[in-house]
Amino acid sequence: MQTALTREKAIALLREHNKEAFHVLHGLTVGGVLRWYANELGYEEEADFWEICGILHDIDFEEYPDEHCLAALRLLKEGGAEETVIHAVCSHGYGHHPEVTAAPEHEMEKVLYAADELTGLVWAAAKMRPSKSTKDMEVSSLKKKFKDKRFAAGCSREIITLGAEKLGWELAKLMEMTILAMRSCEDAVNAEMEAMGLQA
Repeated sequence: MQTALTREKAIALLREHNKEAFHVLHGLTVGGVLRWYANELGYEEEADFWEICGILHDIDFEEYPDEHCLAALRLLKEGGAEETVIHAVCSHGYGHHPEVTAAPEHEMEKVLYAADELTGLVWAAAKMRPSKSTKDMEVSSLKKKFKDKRFAAGCSREIITLGAEKLGWELAKLMEMTILAMRSCEDAVNAEMEAMGLQA
């Protein structure tokens, strides 16, 4: 799976529709996480595609929160995205919104579905640590945060659990791999945010 969109174009599209620093940070993070997963799971030749879908997955969330993964279809078409990118982005909303009927099919789509919510939980847990980083986070501490439904309550435990099931993985495996994926891109994402003059 490939796309004519460049990483630079994807970031420009993200920033065109997302002004809040946190949403830009989340897009860059999920993009970096998906690139790591592509390389880890044997899709090295598709790594650019995986990353671009990750960067753009929440393109409509800030402007159209009630139409999340629906308005994306129009925004991505206007931005020149192919149907493969559009399906990947919209399918991560399957189960979130009753009108989203495109289910995750490709392994990349299943990873996006599972890891998106989890990156939010990992990021929130990292911010509570003295290091403010994922680099010293253990799966055991993340499991405790996962079980505490009041912590990062907006991160759906159901979606994370269902995402692991779609991949055929134990939840602990998804957690461990996503922590490693976030570690791999944390410094680069922070540097890119700083270069943009954004503070999340």
